[in-house]
Amino acid sequence: MASWIEVSLTADGEAAEAFAHDIYERCHQGVVIEPADLEPGVWDEGDVPPPARMTVRGYFADDDHAQATQEYMLKLLAYIDMLHPQSKAQLAFRYVHDEDWADAWKAHYRPIRLGKRILVRPRWVEITSQPSDIVISLDPGMAFGTGTHPSTQLCLEALEELVQPGMDVLDLGCGSGILAIGAALLGARRVLALDIDPLAVEATVENAHENGVADRIIAQEGSLETVLTSARRFDLVVVNILAKVIASLCRSGLAQTVRPGGRAIFSGVLESQADELGIVFRETGLQVVGQRQMGDWVLIEAVRSSES
Repeated sequence: MASWIEVSLTADGEAAEAFAHDIYERCHQGVVIEPADLEPGVWDEGDVPPPARMTVRGYFADDDHAQATQEYMLKLLAYIDMLHPQSKAQLAFRYVHDEDWADAWKAHYRPIRLGKRILVRPRWVEITSQPSDIVISLDPGMAFGTGTHPSTQLCLEALEELVQPGMDVLDLGCGSGILAIGAALLGARRVLALDIDPLAVEATVENAHENGVADRIIAQEGSLETVLTSARRFDLVVVNILAKVIASLCRSGLAQTVRPGGRAIFSGVLESQADELGIVFRETGLQVVGQRQMGDWVLIEAVRSSES
């Protein structure tokens, strides 16, 4: 008898994000959000199109609570259909045997090429890379951050352009460590990777060792307060979380973690949320200087005034 049930919902970006947010705590080890229409082999072409639809995938136990969990998700689907009728959301459940569940999601995780030189590969997949490639080998374990989500891809592409040798970088909400590792491989002198989830810190440490940059990455449990109460300030701050969390962090003094004249990049933002966040940035000491977009997702680049 199966021990786990896989839930997957395919929809446009906004509906997928809403569904993922509401089922996160009901799924073991959270959820994964990935492009639904990325065909095998596309990663090797160096030209990944913006995803039109995303798939949210998670797993929950096939136990006494399973029926109630499924009913909750079906009601959530009806609610999403009402709010986002254009999304044409599709929900499916699949039983997974106990011995297979831990690796089930890996079948959907494949290498992807980003920017000019970045190549993200699952640790268990062998690939042929070019001498100029910056290869990030990753096993996210129980943490978020596989490189398949547009918000993470936008961050990596921005890091490729912004990181300069000798920079001090803060990755706030590091997840699997993919962005901290990317920054280190691109030349950052030191990277502080913080996450409130101990499993994320564990994954970041392991992945940093795997990529040969453990000597330049300090991964630890912590939050914005951890930095604010220290004397550390950074040339570049990376925050890939949810828009509401970003706004809260800014109002709590995030700009103070950026050196005057330094930059911050914010991702995990839907296009419809960008203007409101821009107002928050201006009110809290950050000036918006750039924006990148992939599908429904936006990355906002901001700078801290040298006078502030």
